[in-house]
Parts: sequence; C-alpha cells; structure tokens
Amino acid sequence: MVSSAHPLASAVGLDVMKNGGNAIDAAIATHFALAVVYPQAGNIGGGGFAVIRMNDGTISSLDFREKAPALAHREMYLNADGQLDNLLSTHGHMATGVPGAVDGMFALHQKYGTLPMAELIEPSIKMAQRGYAITPLAAELLNTKQEEFQTHNRWSTPYHSDQNWQAGDTITQPDLAQTLEHIQTNGRNGFYEGIVADQIVAEMQSGNGLISYADLKNYQSVWRKPIIGNYRGHQIISMAPPSSGGIALIQLLQGTEGYPIADWGHNSTKTIHLMAELEKRVYADRATYLGDPDFVDIPVNQLLDSLYNQQRYADISFDKATPSELVSAGEIPSSESPETTHLSVVDADGNAVAITTTLNSSFGNKVMVKGAGFFLNNEMDDFSSKPGVPNQFGLIGGDANAIAPHKRMLSSMTPTIVTKNGKLKMVVGTPGGSTIITSVYQTLLNVIDFDMGMQEAVHAKKVHHQWYPDEIRVETDALTGSVETDLEQLGHQLRMTDKIGRMDCILVLPDGRLEGGADPRGDNTALGY
Repeated sequence: MVSSAHPLASAVGLDVMKNGGNAIDAAIATHFALAVVYPQAGNIGGGGFAVIRMNDGTISSLDFREKAPALAHREMYLNADGQLDNLLSTHGHMATGVPGAVDGMFALHQKYGTLPMAELIEPSIKMAQRGYAITPLAAELLNTKQEEFQTHNRWSTPYHSDQNWQAGDTITQPDLAQTLEHIQTNGRNGFYEGIVADQIVAEMQSGNGLISYADLKNYQSVWRKPIIGNYRGHQIISMAPPSSGGIALIQLLQGTEGYPIADWGHNSTKTIHLMAELEKRVYADRATYLGDPDFVDIPVNQLLDSLYNQQRYADISFDKATPSELVSAGEIPSSESPETTHLSVVDADGNAVAITTTLNSSFGNKVMVKGAGFFLNNEMDDFSSKPGVPNQFGLIGGDANAIAPHKRMLSSMTPTIVTKNGKLKMVVGTPGGSTIITSVYQTLLNVIDFDMGMQEAVHAKKVHHQWYPDEIRVETDALTGSVETDLEQLGHQLRMTDKIGRMDCILVLPDGRLEGGADPRGDNTALGY
C-alpha cells in the first residue's frame, strides 16, 4: 500500500511494488512523482526525512534536510535597525537552503533499493513530458499564486496562466523532464553538478541568492539514530534532530500515558485541556534546546527521560489553563506550509517507510530555476533568524537554531512508524508546519486510545497548541459548543481554522490486511493491492 498526497503519485509507487520493487523503491518513485504532480510541496528543490523499518526489525532514519549555504550568517535577514525582514527569509533567492532531496533518494536507494534507479525515475519523466490533468484543489491553489509567480520569476513558468486554471487542465513540464533525465543518466551528480548545477547557480546569481557550486557538490545526507519511545505497549519510532518531531512526540505521549483519556472521550474538555497544556511545555522545550546536532549539544536523553517529563508536567491544573507567559523550558541538568508532504509505504514483505519532505511554504520561495523546471525551497525561514522572534508559522526559536554556514535548520517533520509486540502496526506522517507534531500525536491517540480505524483517525478533526501564540487552534466542527465554552472558562483562547494536517497513513489490521488513511483535506490517496 502507498498513501501519498496525490493519486497519480500513489499509483506510481504501487506499480513499482507490483513490478517487484520493495517499499523503499516505491517510496523513491512516489517522491519523484510528487515533484511533478504536487509542485507546491513535492520536490527535488527541498529536503526532508525518512524513517525505515525492514521486516527483520532493522530500523534506520535518514536526514536529507536542507543546509545553510557557506555564505549564510546569523544576521542575514536583519535590517539596518536590527529588525527581522520576514520577506527576505520567505520569498526570493536569499530564502533558499541547499536542497537535499535528490541526494536523499540516492542514499536511500544505495542502502535499501532493489530496482534500478533509472526505472524508478522513468514514470515521473513521462508524466512531466506528456502532462497531467490538475485537480480542482490544484487549480484553486494555482490561481491564488499567480501574482507571486510573476513577482519572483524572470520568465513564464509552466504554472503561469493569463486565465484562471480549471480542473482538468493539462500541465506539461519539459524543463523538469529534462532535469529528471539528467538525474536518471548521471545519478546524484546529475543534480549537484553539471548542467542542473549551472542552472541553480545562475538562478542564485540573478537574485542575490547564496548557493554556490561548492555548496551543491558538498551536500550530503546523514544517517541518524531514530528516536524511540513507548506508549501503552506500542513502540514509537520517529525522527531525531534536526527534526524536533520525534522528541516532541515522545514527550507528548509520556505526558498523556498517565491519564485515562479513553474514558474522558475524544475531543472532550479534559482531553483537549490536557493536550494543550502538554503542548505548551513541549514547544517551549523545542524552542530552547533543539537544533542541528552537528552544531549544538542536544540533551536528547534528558528530554526523553520519563522522570524529567513527569516533573515537567507536575504543575498542570485541570481547574485552569496555564498562561504561556508562565511556561518556560524545563531545567536540564548540566551534562518546522504549511506546505510539506508525506508518504507512507508498506510492501508485501512488511518493509515500511515513512518519508516527509518539504519546500517549507507553498511552492517554497516561489522561484523556479530557469531552464530546470523546479521550485526552490524557502527553508532558511526555519532557522531562528532572530532568536525570540516568531517565524512564518509563529514558532519561536533560540540560539540552538540560529543561522550558521552549513547548518541544518530545525524542523517539525515527524515521519513515524509504530510497532506492537515486535510487529509493524502503523506508518504515519503529515505536512502542516508547526502542526505536524500535534497532528501525528492525535492520530496515534485516535487509533491507540480511541480505537479508531486508520481512515477514521485521519479524518477526525484536530486541535493544536504551540506555546506561542497562547491559543488553541481548532478545526471547524472539531468541538461541540459546550466543550468550547468549557475550555474558554478554563482560560483557553480558541481560534478556528479550516484545516489542520493532511495525514497519509497505513494501519496493519490484526489479520494482516492493510488499511490506508488518506486525508480528505487534500487530494491524498491511499492505494493497495
């Protein structure tokens, strides 16, 4: 089974497994397909994380997060008065981190792939050449971005249109097809060196971007030890820093385990209150301690210590909300558009992979590399451009996530695999910027505590708190009127929103069958055979 953000991409991955490929082969093929049919987040110009569990129980995780260029520096987005210029870190060439996605796919393939890489890329080349019909949601999104595309590009991209895009319109991408052919023929170097590297550097030079030939050539993905925790008899396997997802998820689950939320009920006043109080404290820790482990010492063991978290949550009161201004990071003893995309894959042998990738904002920095046909990321905004000042997602960061050359920016991506009694149970993940962590958290609770199936758990309405701003973000119709009133009386501020998360998940049922959960908030599609 494959669950991804677009039906055509899921179909590509499924075909790979029908033709003898394993889950990792399918995930790689799905990723390249998303770069064609889901350009707002699927990409070769961004980066991400992968969590893998093979059927023999072997687990691993790959960090192919973008890196700051060598010329990046701590104050690069501050104006003469020392104030943050948000536009520089979110739009245009200076917002771009060195892309890691292509290197990441080749690193995954080298370790786990079984089919030739050229075979995995071929379906995406054909889709880019022949074109594909856009969905109603894609047409609506493209129509909202026309002004930004025109502002930030020197030429007319395939996504420009003088008239409104309509569902069913065909988009062809000959430049992207050619770029994918360079990668197909020359491997990793087909992107990081040669013609495509020339195009990227030329694009940078046209708009004061910082990425150089050396930045591209020297980029390398990193295999990291996954974050592992336990929750009500389940093993949780998730991503380590520079993703904050794994640590934050385990902290949230540790705080939840001591309470009978199944008895309290899904989205009840007590359940929502507890989640919000836990999330305030976890996001405060995230802001203070987490960053790139190659640059800062992260107290991983302490943050995951059950005694630390027990003390951390000891002051939670069920009589009133704790104002965020009274919540700070825990005392450690001395010693991340919301446009991202996720895919989950399980093959016939029980190998599983969860991959979350991103350009950061929708269509990244809105700049398409001239002649190469892909959008660049605006991932530099995920650094703490000015410690203590929120980024585009309202997330506050500290010195641990300050900008430095070659450093990876902190992320919220949370690709996660769950096992029970040594057997695969779930593969989960989502886009959503700062809401990624809490969406994965709630989806796990929905299955484990509230006994939902996978599609039901994905479909269920969600809420989110991230310390600052001091508010619970609530999906429309997530809560009853009485629960909203009760939460407000406890001192919570509520802010309604249309959508939180776009989950793509797989659940292994007791009889071994797979149930896909594809989010109805988007064009997400789960396909199996």
